[in-house]
Amino acid sequence: PNRLMAAWARTAVRAASVLAGAAGAAALTGTAHAAAAGPGASHDGVGPAPSPGQPAISGKAAGFADLAPPRRLRVGVLGATGAVGQRFIHHLEGHPWFDVVALGASRRSSGKAYGNAVHWTLDGDVPAAVASHTVRNCEPSEFGDVDFVFSALDASVAGTIEANFVSAGVPVFSNARNSRMVPNVPLVVPPVNPDHLDVVRSQRSFADSGAFIVTNANCSTTGLVCALEPIERAFGIEAAIVTTMQAISGAGYPGLSALDMLDNVIPRIGGEEAKLELEYRKILGGVNSTGTGFTDAVFPLSASANRVHVRDGHMICVSLKLRTKASPGEVEAALAGFVPRDAVVARLPSAPPAFVQVSAGGGDADRPQPRLDRDVGGGYTTVVGRVRECPVMDVKLVVCSHNTVMGAAGSSILNAELAVAKKLLRSRVGGPVASAGDRV
Repeated sequence: PNRLMAAWARTAVRAASVLAGAAGAAALTGTAHAAAAGPGASHDGVGPAPSPGQPAISGKAAGFADLAPPRRLRVGVLGATGAVGQRFIHHLEGHPWFDVVALGASRRSSGKAYGNAVHWTLDGDVPAAVASHTVRNCEPSEFGDVDFVFSALDASVAGTIEANFVSAGVPVFSNARNSRMVPNVPLVVPPVNPDHLDVVRSQRSFADSGAFIVTNANCSTTGLVCALEPIERAFGIEAAIVTTMQAISGAGYPGLSALDMLDNVIPRIGGEEAKLELEYRKILGGVNSTGTGFTDAVFPLSASANRVHVRDGHMICVSLKLRTKASPGEVEAALAGFVPRDAVVARLPSAPPAFVQVSAGGGDADRPQPRLDRDVGGGYTTVVGRVRECPVMDVKLVVCSHNTVMGAAGSSILNAELAVAKKLLRSRVGGPVASAGDRV
């Protein structure tokens, strides 16, 4: 997986033709492509499931009933046998709005029962509701019974396949990196920049068929921006230096050799530093005046990425120079008081009680720790601790985020829930989710 991302890591410009490829960009202009099948993803931001499953949804039905679609929506998962695809299936089990009705994977898996095709790496068994589903090729013609798809495809094939689905009128919520930096494709971390989702209306496919593509961020970027957003909002950020300690599950399955990781730290993850130094600009920026794209955050960020021998949960050490000076206590208060910019995000089915939590004990504490804090909020909560003065910058802190939940499929599921709440999704099967006049 790191080899596949090496070229992207060398890319320092934001041109859509470079970062997304012609196929990904063409999907936004309505250009059709030949259908192609591809394997499930096994790239950074994937891995075994936390336990228990879906705790954020339990008991919340009354709180989001007014946001729900008129009927349950039929969902497909592309790359369903890969590690990201398994994460989608795990978190969609028992979802109050979405039913998984179609699973796609490579041609070597198509035609088999999902339970026989998948090497299940998460806790527990393959969910019974999908175990007998026949795996399909990742072609739009085989997904005519879905309202939208989640894409867990590897970046080596995601651009073309996702473009095919958008061109066929199927909305795509993608975990792949291919389209993240396309100018009118939202790169959304729901508690941080939910307003960016509305830019899908500028995609030509939305006007033509109601289809669009939305991406979620890289796993380490997601936890980072959840911590930076409340600080940027309260005090402003002039510069940031970050060092990640990333779990082995981020390399997918089978991932890195035990001989490589045991008793070791690897001080390079292909493509990771480039993504950290680029994606935050779009996420923490704004929507432009025409509603057709985005303006970047302007502060610089320098990143170093390391792979460590931890199963799940990415840690990030962050040093910040602030525009308005603030004490560690004031920074902690801003973090603890963080609420999403759009109140509806906190009411989504998968939303945790808090998207950001501050560890007790201040700068002298030994938290957060991946083993103890990665599952807070069902893996959807970013935990921040050790907030203290920095002798070089102004303040420094430690961030812990579950790379396989909020950093991967979970974030994409939140994006789909937010699209439903905003009435950006229209049904393709069995009647409308919302009338054309009601769509935002």
